[in-house]
Parts: sequence; C-alpha cells; structure tokens
Amino acid sequence: MIEVRKAAAFDSGAMAALLNEIIIAGGTTALTEPVTGRDLAEWMGAAPDASAWHVAVTQAGDVTGFQWISPHENLPPEACDVATFVKTGKTGLGVGSLLFEATRAAAARLGYRWINATIRADNSGGLVYYQSRGFRDWHFEENVPLASGQRVSKISKRFDLK
Repeated sequence: MIEVRKAAAFDSGAMAALLNEIIIAGGTTALTEPVTGRDLAEWMGAAPDASAWHVAVTQAGDVTGFQWISPHENLPPEACDVATFVKTGKTGLGVGSLLFEATRAAAARLGYRWINATIRADNSGGLVYYQSRGFRDWHFEENVPLASGQRVSKISKRFDLK
C-alpha cells in the first residue's frame, strides 16, 4: 500500500537517490546532473508559501515517488509548475495518480488557477502520464539546450483547476 503525504526535509536524501537513478538512466528528465539531499531540501524551502511537495511512501517508509508544484519565472502568477518523479520500475502502479490527487488539491488551496507541466518531447511515459490526468498541450519549444549540451524539444501541457 502506498501513502502520500507532505514531503519533509528528512525525505530529501531518499528523494535525491530516486531522482539520481532517473537522471543517470537519462531520456526522461531535463535534469542532467545528480542532485543531493541538501539540494532538494533547499528547493523545498525556496518558496514555502507558494509551493507544495508530496512523497509517496510504502508501509516500510520507502519513497517510491515525489511531486512538487512551485511558481516559475516563465509562468504568470496564477500558474504553477509541476515536476513528477516515480522510482524506476514502479511506474504504472498508480503512484503518479495518488501524487497528483494531493498536488491538485494543494494547488487549489494555494490559489493557483492552472498547473503547467513541461515535458521532454522524447519522454513518452511523461507525456502519457500528464495527458491521462487531463493536461492539454499549450506550448512547444524546439532545440532546447540542456545543461549537458544535449538539445531536446519540450512540450508544455496545462491543467486548469476550475
């Protein structure tokens, strides 16, 4: 059984380990450099009144996924950006659905009107995930450079909260 709860600083090490597996595997996230638990703890504390972080944990306390929303400099104030990460080998088991239920409610409580998800165009799993939640395409960017120098296309999808 999976439980979703607010993420806390003590989760940041497990979250970083999960994210680093995804970064090392490549092909699904725009992040190309490993992160530390300290990095994630700092990100969690960056906009405490305008962001929400959730973790999905097993009964044994293992983090199987996490999702956050936060403001983004390229979005209007009524919108937030979302990022979702599920442990390698654990996708398709409902973790993302549980996380999004909590995130959607948090976005509404924080006063956002819509949620943006920007996904690499070559990340078919990510595109399907957001599409299945009701996100719709609203912006497309080609030839976007990643920190590694690789260039990718990105699709931005929008989920209206009303």
